[in-house]
Amino acid sequence: MRTLCASTLIGEFFVIGFAALVAVRMYDMPDGTVWTVSGVAMALCVLLCGALSRPGAVPVGWVLQAALIASGFLVPVMFFLGACFAALWWASVHFGGRIDEAKARFAAGDGAGAAAGEPETGRA
Repeated sequence: MRTLCASTLIGEFFVIGFAALVAVRMYDMPDGTVWTVSGVAMALCVLLCGALSRPGAVPVGWVLQAALIASGFLVPVMFFLGACFAALWWASVHFGGRIDEAKARFAAGDGAGAAAGEPETGRA
């Protein structure tokens, strides 16, 4: 889960930065307001990358996703981008857990055969 969620958060970091540039130029919003809000969201993305193994990180990630969708009230395209990232966050959490389980089984010595669904024969 950590790898997929971290990848999602890094992607969001860049999209938030680009959206801030768009908001300043196209929507004639005050620079200070845009960069304060965007900076907090970008910092949260980076901090969450480092805290994904901590309890409560996934719910904080959901709060970030909701905030990105809500930012669509200021920059309308963020409704779409926020929804896309929320879907990507869900997929990262859902499928990332399965990937973590498979990696743990592989690391525990089940080998490549177990990862492929083959029983171990005990031969070297």
